[in-house]
Amino acid sequence: MAFITCKVSAGQEPVKLIEQVDFSHVHIQDAFWSPRLEKHITTTLPVCIDQIENQTGRIQNFENAAKGTGKHSGIFFDDSDVYKALEGIAYALINHPDPALEKKADQWIAKMAAAQQPDGYINTFYTLTGLGKRWTNMDKHEMYCAGHMIEAAVAYYKVTGKRQLLDVSIRMADHMMSVFGPGKRNWVPGHEEIELALVKLFQTTGERKYLDFSNWLLEQRGHGYGSMGDEGTWNPVYYQDDKPIREMTDIAGHAVRCMYLYCGMADVAAYKHETSYIDAMNRLWDDVVLRNMYITGGIGSSKHNEGFTEDYDLPNKEAYCETCASVGMVFWNQRMNQFTGDSKYIDVLERSMYNGALSGISLAGDLFFYVNPLESDGDHHRKAWYGCACCPSQISRFLPSIGNYIYGVSKDALWVNLYIGNKTDIPVGKNKIEITQKTDYPWNGDIRLVVNPDKNIKKQIRLRIPEWSETYTIRVNGKEVKAPVEKGYAVIDNQWKKGDEILLTLDMKTRVVAADQRVKANTGKRAIQRGPLVYCMEETDNKASYNKAVITDKTALKGHYDKSLLNGVYVIDATDGNSSFRMIPYYAWDNREAGKMKVWIDYQPK
Repeated sequence: MAFITCKVSAGQEPVKLIEQVDFSHVHIQDAFWSPRLEKHITTTLPVCIDQIENQTGRIQNFENAAKGTGKHSGIFFDDSDVYKALEGIAYALINHPDPALEKKADQWIAKMAAAQQPDGYINTFYTLTGLGKRWTNMDKHEMYCAGHMIEAAVAYYKVTGKRQLLDVSIRMADHMMSVFGPGKRNWVPGHEEIELALVKLFQTTGERKYLDFSNWLLEQRGHGYGSMGDEGTWNPVYYQDDKPIREMTDIAGHAVRCMYLYCGMADVAAYKHETSYIDAMNRLWDDVVLRNMYITGGIGSSKHNEGFTEDYDLPNKEAYCETCASVGMVFWNQRMNQFTGDSKYIDVLERSMYNGALSGISLAGDLFFYVNPLESDGDHHRKAWYGCACCPSQISRFLPSIGNYIYGVSKDALWVNLYIGNKTDIPVGKNKIEITQKTDYPWNGDIRLVVNPDKNIKKQIRLRIPEWSETYTIRVNGKEVKAPVEKGYAVIDNQWKKGDEILLTLDMKTRVVAADQRVKANTGKRAIQRGPLVYCMEETDNKASYNKAVITDKTALKGHYDKSLLNGVYVIDATDGNSSFRMIPYYAWDNREAGKMKVWIDYQPK
């Protein structure tokens, strides 16, 4: 299926060290990920479509808005779930063309187009409850829904070449710009998303006004403009509106909104050369990762605000760790890596992806977590859908796009960020390099890459050495090489010819991990990690020992791959003579009988 490139012209290129290799060029063939992508096609998307069309009234809202009669069902931001599912459909069509699925998408888009108002406005909540109230409450997610529509429209246009939803999005963006902007009304989007979406619209149309509008919206924050009209009191901290974005130092408020804000800042900074944005994001990254992130890569410790309280407040049972926030961590950390070429951002991306995000969907692909705690009394389970269904629809668009995060390209180098079996063609100037990657990652650390340039080419290949790998070896065509390491990447500078082979072997030692001593919830506890995977203990495997489990300095940790368990997992058995227990990867919990679970285990020092 054709994939249309964006229209950014000369002189408008982003200032980034690395450009991602789009997943439309990456064909995943991987024992770990391929079954999940197949489940996405056969199960996850059908679940989302059924909920949207038959169970929740979300698509009926568009039908009613087109007629101008009928009630609005659900929550005021439910349009966004339809857009995110549509984006997931678009991504699925890239590597799995399906005329029936494309027809379904066309039917949805026709309903969306029919629901658009003559002035370009589109939002089924206000169309059906009173257009006179639109643009009166900054927390009513009008721009949030518009942002997800734009993302879906861009994705569908790039895959199919069909412009109907893209044109709807352009009219909505132009409508917003007729109301808001310099010399017009002020506006602070209560739930960020529009900022990054407008940059995608700019990239696709080449119209710089959308980039400028995104920049203007970012600059609206921190000046006292926020308002909920007559529907409540605006909380500046919750909405990331307590200070201008250039002055931000600490993550605060709602976790998902923060992630979308930081992504928007990164995207605008790349084109506008806003170094002050990048400085702010560096401060924010330190605050997020060093003081407010769970071992799973999840963020957001409080149900009260779906976000943050104070530094190092990381309770396990009460952890919020919304699935959408972990996906947001993937989005943001990739952008930070593109600016810097520093592997620490991919380390966090990988942690969030394999643990915090992947736990958000069942192995069968039909049940979802909104909240991902690190401890459960046995009463926390995935559901088929939620009244607020942002996480199921988020997963539906995230999974098929994981190929986005594997490779990057810079002027002098090809960057290998993630180790996932795949075959890709990477454009390098007027030439291309075909890379085939084979691995049983994350179960073992052997990664084999076969390099096939269309002609011999001088190029660095930079291999990320994960922070958890204490030792590693690199062989090129069977000969061990000592590659220099720069910012966490082993740099192999070579003249590549067809059939060249790289073998990277990472140490996947099972590690016992202690939390920062300032995290009171984990005082006297330890966690287990192997490779990128965080492990947990489920009661169903440990009925006799669950409440007695202790890690000591003498605990022996032995693991093996069990292909019959949880679709195939590497299990870890812990014994010290006094107690024994079994642990499984955190992402796989709550896929069997109900029971307790915990990541952090009591620790008794020598």
